[in-house]
This record gives sequence, structure tokens and C-alpha cells, in this order.
Amino acid sequence: MLTKEDRIVFIGDSITDSGRRAEPEELGDGYVRMIRDQLICESPVNAPVIINKGVGGNRVTDLEERWEQDVLNERPTVLSISIGINDVWRQLDSKEMNQILPGKFEQVYRSLLDQSEGIRLVLMEPTIIEEDPRSEGNELLKPYVEIVQKLAGEYGAVLVPMHRAFIEYVSAEGEHKLTTDGVHMNSTGNTLMARTWLQAVREKGLS
Repeated sequence: MLTKEDRIVFIGDSITDSGRRAEPEELGDGYVRMIRDQLICESPVNAPVIINKGVGGNRVTDLEERWEQDVLNERPTVLSISIGINDVWRQLDSKEMNQILPGKFEQVYRSLLDQSEGIRLVLMEPTIIEEDPRSEGNELLKPYVEIVQKLAGEYGAVLVPMHRAFIEYVSAEGEHKLTTDGVHMNSTGNTLMARTWLQAVREKGLS
């Protein structure tokens, strides 16, 4: 159960960032704000503190560099991690030399979780790369999604099935898009993210 005593840190890449440094509350205009607003509307006097620490362009190694400052120093009771899109997206660039392959991704991700003892964890599957279930990016994402699933099980974390939710949506071939460019969310994509996150943490008993 989430209460006003909780501090939830959301850390990730541009999908989490969503322009947070351009507005006073530093929440951005994406799924993090939608989650915060929903929790406030449901319980105005007992809503948790929400902190957005997304940074555009980040990969898992970037999270490692700022983990102490942006996570541990914030003293979260709950930590939500969304990472993996840039780790894969940059592999689609033939000029990218410093690739984060699945083995490295798991190694670094695991080290971050090892540093987070005592914090309730929420691990979000990476979303999608192109709104086509069979795109090259989505094929490359599969082992990263599986790593997040495995780590969630090992560390007793809430798993947010974000990739599954997005693949199911785009597979239905509806007329409404989720992203502006195949990766970054429009308002519909952010709504799907917020809804999927809230459903997952409630099923696990965190909210």
C-alpha cells in the first residue's frame, strides 16, 4: 500500500524524463506525471511523494554513473526503473562502437539492484522500437525484456509488463499511434504506460 510516507523515485531515459527539467515540479509531461496525478486524485491527503530522475539518452551504464546521487541520496522507499531502449536503439546505428549487449546489460542492471537493498523495486520492461511487432528493434529488444523479467523474479520486484502491453496494442492494428517517432510517447502512449504501471503495482500490493 502506497502512502504519504512513501518516496517513489522513477529513473530511466527520455521516456521517463519527458521534459522534466523544463517545468517547476520537475515531473515532465509523461507517464510519471500521470501516475502522480492519479494517485493524488484517488487519495489527496495520502498520496506518495513522486520524484522523476529520467535523463534523455541514458543507457544502463549511465544509470550506474548517477546511481548514488539520483537514487540512493533521494532515500526512496520505492524505486521504479525503466531502461533498455537506448541500449538497443543505438545498436541500430552502424557507427555506434560502444554497444551494450545483453550480457553487459544484465551485469550492470544486477549491480544496481544489489546496491538497492531495502528499497521496494518496480522493474519496467522496455517498451517498443517502432510500432511494428516484427521490427528489427523489437526483435533485438527480446533478450533485454527477458533479462528484466528474470531480475524481477530474482529480486522479488514488481514486474511491469510494459513490452507486452505495447506489443499487444500495436498488434491490434488500431488507427491510434502510441509514439511520435516509434520510441517517444505521445499522450496515448503515456496513458498506456501509466495504466500498466498502476495495474502491476496494485496486483503486487504496493498501491
